[in-house]
Amino acid sequence: MEVLPVTTDRDLQLFLHLPWRIYRGDPHWVPLLLLEQRQLLTGQHPFFEKAEIRLFLAREGDQVVGRIAAILDRHFLEFHHDPVGFFGFFECLGDGGITAGLLAAAQEFLRGKGMRAIRGPVNPSMHNPCGLLVEGFDSPPTFLMPYNPPRYQALLEAAGFRKAKDLLAYRVVIPKTLPPKMARFAAGAEQKGIRVRPMNLKRLHEEVEIFRELYNIAWQDNWGFTPMTHAEARWMAKHLKPLLVPSLALIAEVERCPIGFLILLPDYNQVLRHLNGRLGPVGLLKFLWYRRRIRDARLILLGVRPEYRGKGVDALLYFFATRALNQRGFIHAEISWVLEDNWIVLRLVERWGGVPYKRYRIYELPL
Repeated sequence: MEVLPVTTDRDLQLFLHLPWRIYRGDPHWVPLLLLEQRQLLTGQHPFFEKAEIRLFLAREGDQVVGRIAAILDRHFLEFHHDPVGFFGFFECLGDGGITAGLLAAAQEFLRGKGMRAIRGPVNPSMHNPCGLLVEGFDSPPTFLMPYNPPRYQALLEAAGFRKAKDLLAYRVVIPKTLPPKMARFAAGAEQKGIRVRPMNLKRLHEEVEIFRELYNIAWQDNWGFTPMTHAEARWMAKHLKPLLVPSLALIAEVERCPIGFLILLPDYNQVLRHLNGRLGPVGLLKFLWYRRRIRDARLILLGVRPEYRGKGVDALLYFFATRALNQRGFIHAEISWVLEDNWIVLRLVERWGGVPYKRYRIYELPL
């Protein structure tokens, strides 16, 4: 077995297609779109304006048996002043020896860049699918959430990696109305002059910039956070425009000044599982057909400016989200991900009826 860097387009193809071998026959795996993965791994995403990625393949003879990416995020280093590098896109067909070889290659690359610890999996940052699934293998992942076999946990821990932080996913049967306590908070927020409006897709770039500013303010104290850049926000606007439902993308305002946001997306994994990683003419027709049958959503982001917390803004956002979900015929929602020690958000999610059902883990190892 040897671990070698990805240097050719053929290597990249092998890197991209390895999951199809690993998850063959797994009823819960959802293939990601190959074109989007290729764009991400070849540095076309604006994340790589301040980041560097090195891809590695593990081979046994002429067979590829594993893959990993080593990620140097200079934006993270500038914000946190903490010499931590990352690994992601980890997949392994074999045993601990293959895993150890892959992780050693990523560690060597990051050690050569002056990093003192390695953390992951992140694909390629905390703004993207991140964490290793360690609980909740009995159902598919929702849109933009990761998935992996149960054995990966033992492989990483045998290599010396230890828990840095857990991320939780909650599932809720969408209520017809808010629970009484949340409803009182929501009513109180409206009495204070707080209003909620849907995102305007006709001026999406402006709306996404509002979201970016709110997100960077609301999330700045969260573990692992790195500010979203203007370029990343523009990329998000371009790629999410066909996927957004205006009534599920909400902005809270006081006298037209944005103070909070909530974004739900339909669970497009219920569509992607039928596309086998490709979105050609036939795939587009499948997308349009299966999109109409989605009945689950994912609450992907929620944030409130610090000075407006405790004033019922989040409850009011939940009120409008609940109404919109019911009007569009959604049945279930996943709230993900939530830091395991973010008690304010965890209590809010539980008041809405959320029950924890999946756990994802970020691992870390000193170099």
